[in-house]
Amino acid sequence: MDTKIYVLDTNVILHDFNAIYHFENNDVIIPIVVLEELDNFKKGNSLINFHAREFMREIDALTNNSPFKEGVKLGKDRGKLFIETGKKFTPEMEESFSIKNADHRILAIAEYYRTKFPHKYVALVTQDINLRMKAKSLGVNAEDYQTGKVKNIEVVNKNFVTYDNINEELISELYKDEEGLDIEKFNFEEKPSANEYFVLKGNNSSALTTYNAQAQIIRRVVKQRAYSIKPRNAEQTFAIDALLNPKISLISLTGKAGTGKTLVALASALQQRKKYDQILLARPIVPLSNKDLGFLPGDEQAKISPYMQPLFDNLNVIKHQFSSKSKSYMKIEEIQKEEKLVITPLAYIRGRSLSNVFFIIDEAQNLTPHEVKTIITRAGEGTKMIFTGDINQIDSPYLDKQSNGLSYLTDKMKNQNIFAHINLVKGERSYLSELASDLL
Repeated sequence: MDTKIYVLDTNVILHDFNAIYHFENNDVIIPIVVLEELDNFKKGNSLINFHAREFMREIDALTNNSPFKEGVKLGKDRGKLFIETGKKFTPEMEESFSIKNADHRILAIAEYYRTKFPHKYVALVTQDINLRMKAKSLGVNAEDYQTGKVKNIEVVNKNFVTYDNINEELISELYKDEEGLDIEKFNFEEKPSANEYFVLKGNNSSALTTYNAQAQIIRRVVKQRAYSIKPRNAEQTFAIDALLNPKISLISLTGKAGTGKTLVALASALQQRKKYDQILLARPIVPLSNKDLGFLPGDEQAKISPYMQPLFDNLNVIKHQFSSKSKSYMKIEEIQKEEKLVITPLAYIRGRSLSNVFFIIDEAQNLTPHEVKTIITRAGEGTKMIFTGDINQIDSPYLDKQSNGLSYLTDKMKNQNIFAHINLVKGERSYLSELASDLL
C-alpha cells in the first residue's frame, strides 16, 4: 500500500508540537513558510509560544546536523519528515489569489506535491476551515487535524438519565439511609459511570441520586445551598453536590449561557473557603477578531478588565444576596483584599504549582487539550479544579466541539473516581436569555 503525504499548516504545530508523530507510516511535509511563522511565535509565555519553541527543538534534534534534502526518519513504523522550500504558484493559483500570503504559500506546496505524486494521496492538514475550502476548490485534498478529537460528543452533551419503574421501597430506603444502598439492589442493565448523577423514579416518588463506584453504592443527593445560592433545578443540585464533595477533585461543568455554571462553582468555593488557602478564578483571553491585547487602549489592567468582567458579575450576584453590612458580604470583601480570592487571566497562572487551591477555569472550551493537561498537571495536594464552559460557544478559530480541551477532558476522565461531569441544560438567568440561547 502506498504511503500518503501530509502537508502541515502552522496552526497544527501550535495546537500540538508532537503532531509530526501522529501520521503513522506516512510522510510529513513542513513548508518552510511554517518555520517562518513559528519564528514569530517563539517568544512569549503563552502555550502556543511554548509549542513553537518545543517543535523547533524537536526537529533540530531529529536532524542531528544532517540536511533535510533526503528527509528525516520519524521513528520505527513511521514515515519521513521533509522541510519543503517555497514553490511557484500555478496559473490557477495566480488567477485565484492576488496576495501571496503564508496560507497561499503553504497551499502552493500542497499543490506542488499533488502534481509531483499524482498516484499518491496528498493532503493539506489544517485547522483553518477557510484554508481547507480554498484547497478543495483547487482540487487539493484537505483535512482537519484529528488527533485528540472527541469521537462521541454526546459524552459532553448528555443530560442526566432518569430510571423509571424503580421499586418504591428502595426509594424509601434511600431517604432513610444517608450512606446509600448497594447498587446490586437496583438491577441496572448497565452500571452508571463513576460519580454519574441520575434520577430514580417510582410510581409515586422519586430521588436525585449519584453512584459511588468505589463503594459500589447509590446515594441520594440532598439539595444544598452554597453560600446562600439555592439550586433551582436538578442539574444545579447535582453540580453543587459534586462541588462540595471532598472526594471529587476534578469537575467539568458544561451548558449554555445562563445555566449557572460559574455561579454555582464560585458559590461552592466561597462555601468551602476555610478548607482552601486560595480561591482562583481564571479564564483564557481570546480577543475578538483574533487581535492581540496590544490593540486595546490603556495599561495592562485596563486591557484585561473586559475579559474578566463576567467573573466579577458572578461574584456580584453572590454578594448581592446579602446586605452590604452583613458578615457574609464583608467576608467576600475581606478575602478579596487579602488576595485569598483572585480573579485573573489564565496566562498569569501558568508556571505556578497550585496546592490547596479551589481553582475555577471559566470558558474552558477555548482551551486546547494540551492546555487543559498543562493546567491539571499543576495541581498540588488538596487542590480542586473545576472547568466550566459551553462547547457551542467557541471563540478560538482553530477549535471546535470535538477538538477543544473541555470536551477532551470530559471524554478522557469519564469513569474516574475523582472526576464528575454535569451538563446543565435549563437556563436560569431569564426567559429572554434562554430563548436567545435556544433560537438565535
